[in-house]
This record gives sequence, structure tokens and C-alpha cells, in this order.
Amino acid sequence: MSASLDNRPSLTTRDGVGSPSAAIAVLASCGLLVSLVQTMVVPLLPRFPRLMSVSPSTAAWLVTATLVSGAVSAPVFGRLGDMYGKRRMLLISIGLITMGSVLGAIAPNIVVLLLGRALQGVSFGVVALGISLMRDILPTERVGSAVGLMSASVGAGGAVGLTVAGAVSQWADWRWLFAGAAIIALLQLVLVSRLVTESHLRSGGRFDGVGAVGVGAILICFLMGISKGSEWGWTSPTVISLFVGAAVLFTLWVGWELRASGPIIDLRVSVRPTVLRSNLATVLIGFSMFATFVLAPQILQAPVRTGYGFGLSLITSGLALLPLGGCMVAFSSTSAWISRVYGPRLTLVLGTALMAVGNIGFALLPGSVWIIVAVATVGAIGSALAYSALPLIIMYAVPETETAAANSLNTLMRQLGNSTCTAIAIAVTSALTINVGGESLPSGTAYGIVFTIAAAAAAGALVIGLLTPTADAAQGMGKRAA
Repeated sequence: MSASLDNRPSLTTRDGVGSPSAAIAVLASCGLLVSLVQTMVVPLLPRFPRLMSVSPSTAAWLVTATLVSGAVSAPVFGRLGDMYGKRRMLLISIGLITMGSVLGAIAPNIVVLLLGRALQGVSFGVVALGISLMRDILPTERVGSAVGLMSASVGAGGAVGLTVAGAVSQWADWRWLFAGAAIIALLQLVLVSRLVTESHLRSGGRFDGVGAVGVGAILICFLMGISKGSEWGWTSPTVISLFVGAAVLFTLWVGWELRASGPIIDLRVSVRPTVLRSNLATVLIGFSMFATFVLAPQILQAPVRTGYGFGLSLITSGLALLPLGGCMVAFSSTSAWISRVYGPRLTLVLGTALMAVGNIGFALLPGSVWIIVAVATVGAIGSALAYSALPLIIMYAVPETETAAANSLNTLMRQLGNSTCTAIAIAVTSALTINVGGESLPSGTAYGIVFTIAAAAAAGALVIGLLTPTADAAQGMGKRAA
């Protein structure tokens, strides 16, 4: 085992009096903010071309801008957190989210709105910083349950965010979404500053500016290709150039990082079997989980005449999927217990198995709303188990001074899985359509194919979990729990 959670400073606030429960609650609630920011514009995307007088492709940048800025900022803030303090970088990140939300609420045009969404993208690194901070400041016996709760809060917030966004899109001005996000972010800023202490662990060294620019350029090229491939054409010169550019830049960046004294991402640590396999599993899990968030609302809202839809309204479909978030939070304590007693690898295996079952259930296109909710809940429970296990596996495999950077990279892998799922879902549902009342809609076969791929991704993550060497981590957790 490369690192230990023992011999860490006890939790205290700046005035010397602290509460682990308060810190856990505050940090876990950051996950709700993150998922709200990420999902808040999804139900409104079809309306933004009219609201902002722009083309649909330009409006789609409201998602792309957040994705790209988040992918770049996550590893950067993770490394800065290890160097200068995780709580400090967490506060800066939440401050930028607040600024972005305010800009979105008052945006007079699409340019300012896109800038606000880009600033909100900094939220991608918040969960990684929060989880790493938990490791440093919480009593050892509470780390597992705290990490599980924060991981679950991201999924729970996604379910809540879609429901709230749907309600706002029907009954209020869209700017209230951004105003609400700004108020929540400001509250988080106050709570973190008052109730969460700073970690005393520092990696030191100099910031790798070249490495940061390099990883940013790679991610921009790759994620732009993934997110816009279906719109621009997968074989178009622009998309091919983006992928080739990403490959060339990646080769040059690897050479630089291996020579750098303080790399933005320590590749020698990242290629350790446990870390590498965990990150590969995260990409597959991100793909598998996001299929439900992207496609389940569409199935519930599709007209009954399609043969698979239920004709629900935007808000009703959101309410139908709301139990997913509650189940993810409820099972966070179960995941922590399994990881503490049997090791996080078993938690990962159980979670990915449930995710595979849930996606297979969706692929069969059930004819009942209640069955839809049931299979979605099974998948959500699996996601809660899997995502709570991954940070624990990684934290036991890297030095304490690199946990924020390692968890930020893992967060990036999840977004990569989400982006790939979105791209494939768009490509398949656009290619396989049916005509319903003069309107072209995705066919049931299209949804079945995407969910089958998602089930295969979960199965792949399950296999990786079985091959992940976490015996030492599990043994160490058992000793600490005793």
C-alpha cells in the first residue's frame, strides 16, 4: 500500500473547535451544487435558440463550454490543491462558480452566457478536491462513509437538477436557474469557509505551467471532437484534425511530463495498475451511468404512438426519476460498510453488476413507467456503489500529497465517459428514426442499441474491477476499522 490514512491531523476549524459531521455535510453538499450546474441547462437546450436568437449549434455550446473548461480546470486545480491547499482551491473554485452563475443570470447575449457557463465548468474539480480534503482532515473511520456520501450526492443532484430545470422551464424565466445556482454557490462558499478546515499536507514544488497548457490543449481537441463529431461529421476534416492534434499533443506532453520535476499529472503514479485500471473503469462507468440521465427522460416524454414512449410532461418525467437521487444517497452508507469490511474492490464489482442489469432492463424498453423507474433505480444504486469505491481505491494507491491531482484526473475520466456516451447516443438516435405524426423521432431500436452498449460498458468495468489489485487496500481498511 502506497499511502496510509493514519497519523493525520485531527479535524479542527480555525478557532480550534470542529465537527466532523458538519464538515462531511458541507463537503458532500458540494456534490449537489456540481451536478446542478452540470444539468441545469439540459432541459432548456431546445428553447435557447429562440430565447437568445442563435442557431441550435451555437446553443449547444452551453453544454460544450462547460465540458471543455471543466476538463481543463480539473487537473489544474487538483495539482494546485496538492501544492497550496485543497480547501483554498475549493473556495476559489466555488467563487468562480458563483461568478459564472451571476453572469448567466444577467447575461444580455449568448457571449456573456457562454462565459458564465465556462466559469461554471470549474465545478468539475470541486468533488475531487472535496474527497481529497476528506481524506486529510477527517477521522480515519469516517473517511469511507464521507466519500460515499459525496460521490452519491453528485448523482442525486443530477436527478434533482433535471427536475428543477424542468419545472423552471415550464413555469418561470430561465434566468432563475442561474440566480438559484448563484445563491447556492454563495451559501456553499460561506459554509466551507466557516466549517471546513484546511489540510496541512502539501506537495510543494513549482507549478508545471507547460504541462497545464498541454493537458488543456489535448482535452480541448479531444473533447471538441467527441462533443461535436455528430454535428460536424465524424469524417470531416475538422473533426479528424482535432483527433490527430490531440494524439500529437499527447505524445509531446507525455515526454514533457516524464522529464518535469513537478508534473501537473504524475504519469508514473497514474500508470500504476490500481490507478490505471480504476481510471479505465471510471470512463466505462461514466458512460454507463450517463445513458440513463440522457435517455430515460426522452423515453418517458416520447409520444405513446412511438410504441415505447409514455407521453409524460417535462416536469412529470423529472419527478418520476427523482427516486434515483434518494436511492443513491441512501446507499452511500451501505457502500461505505461494504468497502470497510470487504474492501472497495467488492463494492466496485457489485456496483458495476447492478449498472449492467439496469441498462439491460432499459434496452428491453419496458412497457410500464413503474418498471422504467425500477430499472433506473437499480442502475442508480449501482452507480452509488461504484462511484463511492473508486476514490477509495485511488487514494490508497497514491501518496497523500497527490490525492487531489489523482482524484481530479479520475473526475476527468468520468466526464470523458459522459461525453462519449452523449456523442454515441446522439449519433445512434439521429441515425435510427421513425416518423410520428410528421415528426422524426428516435426509434425504439436506437434506444435499445445505446442501452446495450451502456450495459457492455458496465460489464467491462466489472471485469476491470475483478482484475484490480486492491488486496492491500482492503486489508489496510480492515485494520483501521478494527
